[in-house]
Amino acid sequence: MVRLSLANRATIANMSPEYGATMGFSPVDHLTLRVSMIEAYLRANKTFVDYNEPQQERAYTSYLQLDLPDVEPSVAGPKRPRDRVSLKDMKADWHSCLDKKVGFKGYAVPKEAQDKSVSLLQQLQVAQTRQTPSVMLGAELVAKKACELGLEVKPWIKTSLAPGSGVVTKYLLKSGLQKYLYQQGFHLVGYDCTTCIGNSGELDESVASAIADNDIIAAAVLSGNRNFEGSVHPLTRANYLALPPLVGAYALAGKFDIDFDKQPIGTSKDGKKVYFKDVWPSCSSYVLPDMFKTTYEAIPRGIPMWNQLSVPSSTLYSWDPSSTYIHEPPYFKNMTMDPPGPHGVKDTYCLLNFGDSITTNHISPAESIHKDSPAAKYLLERRVDPKYFNSYGSRRGNDEVMARGTFANICLFNKLLDGEVGPKTIHIPSGEKLCVIGQDTIILAGAEYGSGSSRDWAAKGPMLLAELAYFDHGGILPYVIRSLIKQ
Repeated sequence: MVRLSLANRATIANMSPEYGATMGFSPVDHLTLRVSMIEAYLRANKTFVDYNEPQQERAYTSYLQLDLPDVEPSVAGPKRPRDRVSLKDMKADWHSCLDKKVGFKGYAVPKEAQDKSVSLLQQLQVAQTRQTPSVMLGAELVAKKACELGLEVKPWIKTSLAPGSGVVTKYLLKSGLQKYLYQQGFHLVGYDCTTCIGNSGELDESVASAIADNDIIAAAVLSGNRNFEGSVHPLTRANYLALPPLVGAYALAGKFDIDFDKQPIGTSKDGKKVYFKDVWPSCSSYVLPDMFKTTYEAIPRGIPMWNQLSVPSSTLYSWDPSSTYIHEPPYFKNMTMDPPGPHGVKDTYCLLNFGDSITTNHISPAESIHKDSPAAKYLLERRVDPKYFNSYGSRRGNDEVMARGTFANICLFNKLLDGEVGPKTIHIPSGEKLCVIGQDTIILAGAEYGSGSSRDWAAKGPMLLAELAYFDHGGILPYVIRSLIKQ
């Protein structure tokens, strides 16, 4: 651990979904902490590590051993961050996913339909992961080599760059290499949580129509750490996590159906075949501590637009009933000092029948609001133009929108629908196909229900469904929802 850099520790900790954890921790030592008071506190609680002192044997509930020579290039996907695929096996795994029945590793695409061109939505995205500078600079070097060889990102690829911090922009500019990323189409679209929650921008309308009309399995490659279904874009059903240089390589190749060891990613300007190894980088660091210091020192000062906002003098927030972004929630209405106890449920039908690994993103998606969803209907009734619907994540301050967005993930797999995917269910006993929003019903779910990114609306959304005026009145238990809205 003493040889592991601070940037690498942060990346490993934040990429915890890939190894099936909620969070990864490194011991606090002199590299991560230089505050004497906090060090004294941690020492007193025996949670500080000083590698200059004799090391004490620590007891853990389990131990994992990793031999670094055994580590090989990999990606993760297509639907869960922990489903690792060795890069050398990626082509075979992709074909296997097309063949298999619908599931975490399957799309049930008939053989005769697999000859369709499979669209690729490429995203160079560093939001959340705080990728180490070396791999971001590596992506720039891939772009530089591609430009020198005369390679270009394929025209059907959508590209974007969304760093996790303004520091990234500074060291990319200092490197003198950012122009090559721009030349390949990887332009800055925003910072922080952008691509992995669907905020990197829309697809070209003609491409989106082609995907929807022809039932194409469109795919995304991103260097974030969240690839849950529908999160990158509603139309990308396959989403793979990869290092930034690998994202660039796939963008140049323009397909998943490729074995990088055996097949070229393109042809150079002098007519020679170019392979993956020809563009793979080796780089040094351009990052200076002053870049982080100057960037983060500016945060408390704010920007002029923010600082010039008019702020009421009242100590209580003044709710605007016409706002579609911030709405007074009903959490504290009729609240008692003692929480209501559990009550029985009987004579109920099944609203949703799930398998394993229903994530918080299935329960309460953060991505863009679909034009045919109950949340969209709510916004249209308030004269919000569809181009301003934005995302559920951006409207998380409005309980009316978020309650209607519960179970609105377009990749929701409900066994009651007999293979159809989407935020619908079958009303029992009438057999009508309805939007998921629930009459004395229960939800059946397997292991890991509610796993994935932390999202408070995965809990609040189902609870609030019983509070809305147009729903039947009554209480709610975990996984128990009331009322169904007809399509």
